[in-house]
Amino acid sequence: MTPVDRKLSRAVLGFDLEAELQTAREELRAGPSRMARTLVKEGPLRVTLVGLGPGGTIRPHQADAPITIHVLEGEILLETGSEIHRRSKGSLVALDRGVRHAVSAPNGGFFLLTLTGQSKSEAGP
Repeated sequence: MTPVDRKLSRAVLGFDLEAELQTAREELRAGPSRMARTLVKEGPLRVTLVGLGPGGTIRPHQADAPITIHVLEGEILLETGSEIHRRSKGSLVALDRGVRHAVSAPNGGFFLLTLTGQSKSEAGP
C-alpha cells in the first residue's frame, strides 16, 4: 500500500483526483485485488479512494454511520440484501447506517467512500 506522506486533516484540503486515481491504478497493477487510500480523516469525516481490480470484492459488512459511494471509474456491483445495484462512473449511492452491503467489480472500478461517523465495520462470514 502507498504510504501516507501527506496531511489528512487541516482547515482546507484539495486533491487532484486524476493524480490520485493514477497512483491507485499503479498500486493495483502491482498485484493486490483491492486498495484503499485515505484522503481525508477529520473528526467523524473519512474520505477514502477505493480501487478494485478485475474480480475484486469487498465482503459483506455494515457501517455504524451513513456512507456514500461515488463511482469515479469503471463499474461496481453494490449488493444490499437480495438487491444488486449496478453503478458506473458518475453514480452516487447513499446508504444509511447499519445497511449490510458488499461491493464487487467484475472488470475493475474506483470509487470514493465517504463515512460520516466512527465506523465499527465488521466483516461477514
